[in-house]
Amino acid sequence: MSGVPERVGVYGGGRMGAGIAHVFLLAGARVTVVESDVQQVHGARARVHRSLAKAAERGVPGVEEALGRLLVTTDPAALAGSGLVVEAVPERLELKTQVLLTAEKHAPGAVLATNTSSLPVGVLAAALARPERLVGLHFFNPVPVSALVEIVVADSTGAGLAARAREWVAALGRTAITVTDSPGFASSRLGVALALEAIRMLEQGVGTAEDIDTAMTLGYRHPAGPLRTTDIVGLDVRLAIAEHLAHELGPRFEPPLLLRDLVTQGHLGRKSGRGFYAWPITRPAG
Repeated sequence: MSGVPERVGVYGGGRMGAGIAHVFLLAGARVTVVESDVQQVHGARARVHRSLAKAAERGVPGVEEALGRLLVTTDPAALAGSGLVVEAVPERLELKTQVLLTAEKHAPGAVLATNTSSLPVGVLAAALARPERLVGLHFFNPVPVSALVEIVVADSTGAGLAARAREWVAALGRTAITVTDSPGFASSRLGVALALEAIRMLEQGVGTAEDIDTAMTLGYRHPAGPLRTTDIVGLDVRLAIAEHLAHELGPRFEPPLLLRDLVTQGHLGRKSGRGFYAWPITRPAG
């Protein structure tokens, strides 16, 4: 076998969930994606197919065979027999908790992983019958081409589970970092701090979005500037993480008014067609 579990569940088939399904399919796993209704099933299936088609265009082998190992369904009972279930639903504590409880019920032998970018893994684990089986696996957008996975270990995480997670990440061809369960972990805390300061600079007229981003791409060799990255992540996602970090770590993470205003107006970045930049909107196939 490839080093990943033979059967993997992904709860949530949005952009992140589809990307997670993509990488596990190409690593050889049978992947079951669970969505909330039939319309969402169609959308999730289309996203995975579109993602794998792009991989095929890049010359990645095995795409057709991988599609034969994909199941997208509304029935969480299909998770039975999974060795790993990754939740990839929106960043709301109540929703993630409910999804993990459902996954634990239908796949009692599985390791559970949360793709949260900021919520406490220990708090999510506390709701479970077997909290020791939960670990954070924080993938990055876009998952198919991102090289990093952040493994988050809570006090409740079972001994040896972080090592297993590192083996899975290596089998996916990614690099793992391992951090303790703390507000924002490493990646979100650093990324949000940079993004919030860039938004404040834009708000204060220090420079244009393009110039602020270029300062980081050319001056510090970042692949994308903090404002463009925020558009890709989603302004609503950045806002939710910033609010959580402000609550946990203090006013240095207080979201700028500009960020709140854009989210209120529905300008969420790439997924809505407008954030700090204008973006073409990709209509789902099917």
